[in-house]
Formats: sequence, structure tokens, C-alpha cells
Amino acid sequence: MICQPLPGSSLNVLIGRLRFAAPQFIAKLKGAIARARERLEHARIGGVDWFWPADEKPAQFDPAEAVRLLAPFDPVVWDRRRFELLWGWQYRFEGYTPAAKRKLGYYALPLLWRDRVIGWGNVSASEGKLSMDLGYVAGRAPRDRAFARELEAERERLRVFLYGP
Repeated sequence: MICQPLPGSSLNVLIGRLRFAAPQFIAKLKGAIARARERLEHARIGGVDWFWPADEKPAQFDPAEAVRLLAPFDPVVWDRRRFELLWGWQYRFEGYTPAAKRKLGYYALPLLWRDRVIGWGNVSASEGKLSMDLGYVAGRAPRDRAFARELEAERERLRVFLYGP
């Protein structure tokens, strides 16, 4: 399992959302937040308290040599506050943003390379062909040959997903 630490503020928001799923427990939410903060492993990094399950070890995570386009609501992406803290840039889902105000694209997918989200991709499919328009936080793609190979593999996975083998 991949460890995905949460900033304390995001943990509070997640637990707070229980009020909508189980309104009968609203009075117990403050206690639930306190218990979660006591039971979870945590560390303070850069002035932010991070929390994760006790049986997961973030330092032992070994990222694969792979490129992945992530959905805007992927667990790695959905918490925009955590995303910015981890990768140092703002990602926003712009599907509902007027075209003139979009910065990344209508349905930009965050681009994961190894253990970093290094950019985004807008993918379109038409008449059996897949088109990818990529953007990079650093302004250019990594020059590593492995990146080019793995990006092509991700393109092929998407093509097979959309059109079949």
C-alpha cells in the first residue's frame, strides 16, 4: 500500500464530512478528531502536521519507474492543499472554468513521474487516435530516456483503455 500522508487540516475536513453521512454523530466529531490525531503516526514538517496510518511507513516507499496520468479526483490529487504542499505548485480542476480563464486545460490530468507530479496532460481521442498535449512545471519534459519510454507506455495504456487491444 502506498502511504499518503494528510496535513492535519485535511484530516479535520475529512472527519468533519462525517456530519453529512452520519448526522447522528455530529456531537462526537470533535472527539473523533482528537482520537484520530492521537492514534495516527505523525510528523511536523515545514510547520505542517502530517498524519498517516501507523502501519504505513512513508520512508520505505520506493516509487516505480513509471509515468501515470492521474484523474483529478485520484487520492493523490483530490486534496488540493496537500497537493500543493507535496509538489510545490497549484493544480486546479478546470472543467467548470470558462475557457478564457483556464491555465492548464479543460480536463488536465496531473502527470506523475516516479515520485513527483511534474506537470499535466490534456488527452483527447478522435477517430481511433489519441492526442496528448502536455505541460510541465519546469517548462520542459525530463530529458531522461526512461521518461520518454514510460510516457509512451502510459499513452499505450490509455489507448488500450479507450479503444481496446
